[in-house]
Amino acid sequence: MGISQYLKEIGRGVRGARALTREQAADLFAQVLDGSVSDLEIGAFCLAMRIKGETAAEMAGFLDATEARLNAFPASDRPLVVLPSYNGARKLPVLTPLLALLLAREGLPVLLHGMRTEARRVTAQEVLLALDIPALEAPEKLANGTLAHISTAQLQPGLARLLAVREVVGLRNPGHSVAKLIAPSTGPTLLVGSYTHPEYLEVLCGTCALRGMNALLSRGLEGEVCADPRRAPRYDAFVHGQHLPVQAQQPGTAPEVPGLPSSIDAASTAHYTRAVLAGALPTPPALAQQVEYIVQLSRKVASNTSAARTA
Repeated sequence: MGISQYLKEIGRGVRGARALTREQAADLFAQVLDGSVSDLEIGAFCLAMRIKGETAAEMAGFLDATEARLNAFPASDRPLVVLPSYNGARKLPVLTPLLALLLAREGLPVLLHGMRTEARRVTAQEVLLALDIPALEAPEKLANGTLAHISTAQLQPGLARLLAVREVVGLRNPGHSVAKLIAPSTGPTLLVGSYTHPEYLEVLCGTCALRGMNALLSRGLEGEVCADPRRAPRYDAFVHGQHLPVQAQQPGTAPEVPGLPSSIDAASTAHYTRAVLAGALPTPPALAQQVEYIVQLSRKVASNTSAARTA
């Protein structure tokens, strides 16, 4: 069905708009990714969905279309830990590279992917470059204990184009949610996901359940997947789509984080990251806890995947 018909369904405002089925959402998003619709139609789609909001079925459909078009990484020996990074630093240093390196040190294959979506923020990719970790030009098999990062354009050019619409209209669109939920590998993955607004957790959980995902969800640091170093957030896990509550939100906020730089620039953040990895500064307890949960969940995903293959 042409995109104009879908726009009539989703573009009737908050009260009049109708939700798409998973299959319809996949068809619509495929047209957007494949570039078969005009810029005007893409703008209409972005604004209509911004007003209506996505359902879990629509998000599942958007992801179906995206993952069918991904340049995927070959399967790793262990579940590939996927860290989407699209928000960057605004007030506090972006600690997603530190989380990624702590996970790699635990022997996990780790992939960080993303792109700049806001001009004034410091990105995780900039910090990784400051740590002398170059970006990949194309997907490749990642060994255990390896961290790699790659741009969204290398994974799915159409998705990168959709994310860039934000520079024109000034608003997020479904592409931002999709980018944070993709599993760019032919083998088992463990997504580390985040949300900013608590009400969005319901949609995320519904999407993970519908698509049988492996994921650890929490309220991250300024939209990033790394834990806020000052707080212990709520964690929700999914293994093959089954919901496993992990930790409730813990009260209290740490007054300070030892050694955390007041500047958010890439060089200062890289210096702090190196100091933590070298043991010169302590790992923030919130990040240490997040690493522990991810390692445990990775083992569970691997065990369940092995059991399913032998069943």
